[in-house]
Amino acid sequence: MPRKDFFGRVARLVTERPVATVAVVGALALIGVALALRLEPSASTDTLVGRDTAAFKATERFRKQFGDESVIVMVRGNLQRTVLTSDLSRLIGLEGCLSGNAPVRALRDLPPVCAELARKKPAKVVYGPGTFINTAVGQIQKGFEAKRAEFFQKGQAAADAARRIAKQKGFPKAQQDRLAAEAKQLANTQFIRNSMELAVRYNLTSIPEVNNPQFVSQLVFAPGKGLGVPKARFAYLFPSPQAALIQIRLKPGLSDSQRRDAIGLFRDAVRDPRFKMANHQRYVVTGIPVVVDALATSVQHSIFILLGAALLIMAATLALVFRTSMRLVPLALALAAAAMTYGLLSLAGVDLTMASIAALPVLIGLAVDYAIQLQARFDESRADGLEPTAAARAAAVRGGPLVAGAALATAAGFLVLLLSPVPMVHGFAVTVIVGIALALACAATAGLATLARWTEPAPTAQDVPPMLPRLRERARSAWERVAWSRPGEAVADAAGAAAGWASRSGRAALDFALERPRNVLVASAALAVLGWAADTQTSVGSDVRKLVPQNLPALRDINTLQKETGVSGEIDVVVHGSDLTRPDVIAWMTTFQQRILASHGYQPGDTCRQTKNPPKLCPALSLTDLFRSTPGSTVDARALLAAVPPYFSQAVISRDHTTANLAFGIHLQGLDTQKAIVDDVRSALHPPKGVSAEVVGLPVLAAESNGKLSSGWRRALTLLAGLSAVFLVLLGIRRKVELAAVPLIPIAFATGWSALILFVIGIPLNPMSATLGALVIAISTEFSVLLSARYREERERGAEPEDAIDYAYSSTGAAVLASGATAIAGFAALIASNIQMLRQFGIVTVVDLTVSLLGVMVVLPAALIWAEEHGPFRLRDLDPRPLAAEAWAHVTDAVRDVRWRPGVRRPRPALPSIGGLRLSRRRGRA
Repeated sequence: MPRKDFFGRVARLVTERPVATVAVVGALALIGVALALRLEPSASTDTLVGRDTAAFKATERFRKQFGDESVIVMVRGNLQRTVLTSDLSRLIGLEGCLSGNAPVRALRDLPPVCAELARKKPAKVVYGPGTFINTAVGQIQKGFEAKRAEFFQKGQAAADAARRIAKQKGFPKAQQDRLAAEAKQLANTQFIRNSMELAVRYNLTSIPEVNNPQFVSQLVFAPGKGLGVPKARFAYLFPSPQAALIQIRLKPGLSDSQRRDAIGLFRDAVRDPRFKMANHQRYVVTGIPVVVDALATSVQHSIFILLGAALLIMAATLALVFRTSMRLVPLALALAAAAMTYGLLSLAGVDLTMASIAALPVLIGLAVDYAIQLQARFDESRADGLEPTAAARAAAVRGGPLVAGAALATAAGFLVLLLSPVPMVHGFAVTVIVGIALALACAATAGLATLARWTEPAPTAQDVPPMLPRLRERARSAWERVAWSRPGEAVADAAGAAAGWASRSGRAALDFALERPRNVLVASAALAVLGWAADTQTSVGSDVRKLVPQNLPALRDINTLQKETGVSGEIDVVVHGSDLTRPDVIAWMTTFQQRILASHGYQPGDTCRQTKNPPKLCPALSLTDLFRSTPGSTVDARALLAAVPPYFSQAVISRDHTTANLAFGIHLQGLDTQKAIVDDVRSALHPPKGVSAEVVGLPVLAAESNGKLSSGWRRALTLLAGLSAVFLVLLGIRRKVELAAVPLIPIAFATGWSALILFVIGIPLNPMSATLGALVIAISTEFSVLLSARYREERERGAEPEDAIDYAYSSTGAAVLASGATAIAGFAALIASNIQMLRQFGIVTVVDLTVSLLGVMVVLPAALIWAEEHGPFRLRDLDPRPLAAEAWAHVTDAVRDVRWRPGVRRPRPALPSIGGLRLSRRRGRA
């Protein structure tokens, strides 16, 4: 346990200079506020998945090669009007602007935002309808010109050969020219015949040009499928008759602010009048990065709402439950500690995440607890007749080591959250642990200094008039009118009745725990076991759409995207090899892609938008889309890839032909279903010799993270690790196994009770609350350790066990109840958030901490009395058979005992034995 003389020296120092101490802490708090205002909001997807997993590393390699998650610009409106009118030229210009690759001379005729995009180049790859059609026209024209040049050369060679043969035969020059012209005409006829065959094969009835509607229609739309229905194999560009898509893969490694700036530039570009469609189509900027950016902005706004709600609720709670002078001092100290904590986060370069915000009420609740405990000790010392300065020093000496020990055990409980597979939870743990240290420091310095200096007015200031006397008099008069009105009296009566009922119920529960500790422990253990069993059945909410604000425009847009396309995300299979242009490798990729699509409900010609039995996976732009059939040789494959413009081919294959991508579209759904799909794709990977393949992408990472969160054994392991960490800390402080183990009994039971309540009320867990067991351990530790320490202190003074518990509960217990209620109120502030993940986290935490607080207040006395009566532990105590028989006997005895009434004390019945060991009733010495 921390040494008393250390806290005594600190108290002596701060009480000798109270004004300077408060000024220094206040200045540090103001600096913390200034630094905290610089925190950048972030909802990066990297905070949801672990960086040390193989899937994450593979996804990072994929992003470096092909780009980050795609921002999608959906052109919503009649597709025929988009591609068969002058709007197509606007679309081509917009895609060039978004890519940042517009020629310098063309930038003078484009909007200023295009020059900004050309300078910053946030996009790695951009492809869309305009790029596709323009590329198709260029390649057809280029191929036509190449064939014409080829046949021209053949015709010229044939003419030269005919002329030479005719000359050798002695034909006159006129006949030589005629024969040469006939040979050249034959080559030209062959060229025309070949061109006609190609036109028939590809259904070309007009000259391939961007401004030729007939050609574009033949290229984009499927014949015989209905008016304006695009070809199914181009669904990644033309998903429906009412939509076209521009895919913008962002450069990897962009910071949150750079990504936010890029999305803003994309929005500015599509809003520019020069790119406005003439046929009333509209642009929708959406995609995962857009949703993430919108969520980050919502996070930034939420912190102010949550902070205001937390302050109001906690201030009201303290005013009601903490019956002492200067009752709002703990809240002021908590705010100072929170400001310093978030200021340190800013200095460390940490972004503001949902976890950081969720840590705020936790931190404030703990900081209030430390200040309340020291202030309660101060009030006790004042009641003993000590002057404020001496009372502050006595509070530090008597309460400082206990509060510090409890804080250390609580920090150990939070430290276990680092075992979570979600990095966001790691940030939560670090934030709270740092805040615990600063909160304890603020309570031991500025808190004691304030109590020592301002508890009573200074002698020189007794005759000074109060500040703002008229305002204070008006406020008092208004309060009296409200309080003495009929509604005010009704509220006061109701509050008094509720307080009386709570007091009687609490006293009855405490009496029952003292009278029958074994009954209480057996029943508590049974409920905990049920809760641990139920925890394995508690679902984890995995639909991302239900975890973000439901009124988020970005969520509405991505739902619109899914409605029009059937997909909203992408799973990628990245293929590695020394040469991926080998025909056998291309054949394997083609077969694999077709087999995976077929096994997940997609058939050639289907649409992913179908409402009845839609496929789970859909085609997306892949290397195989560049080949109509398997090339005959590596030379043919490389020749075809060389003919495709680099800005288009780099989306599916690296320039050295060693890395390629097979993409599959996927729609928003539960992450458990997503994981099953990912596992199925991964199990089907059997690439040829010398080739490797891996499944990557954000849906893969999110599904794997959710799978770990949903694991019952992982949650159980986290609970055991948390309990072990707290036990080791308590053992190091108290030096005895019994003293360290007893406070742990209600803490361990609380994890089961909370799990049982969550299962009964049916609230699902989410990535924030799935590791809530460790949070319950950490918070419950605070309550149990302080109460058991005060009980031990009273026992050492010679009080009987029941009397020691009464003393502990009337002093420290009241402070624990006040701090617990304040912590619960702080978590309740999260319910005001419009972020579903935070709101669910707040509801779950309020339920858990309420159960934990009430459970600890009832079960801890039973555990303390039972430990006194039990005596030393032996191996036979671990035999479950006598315990089970005894539990059943006590349950039936409790059912028969209907004469007992709350608040009535009776002589204790004789205690039975456990495994042949007769229990003793040991009492401390007077």
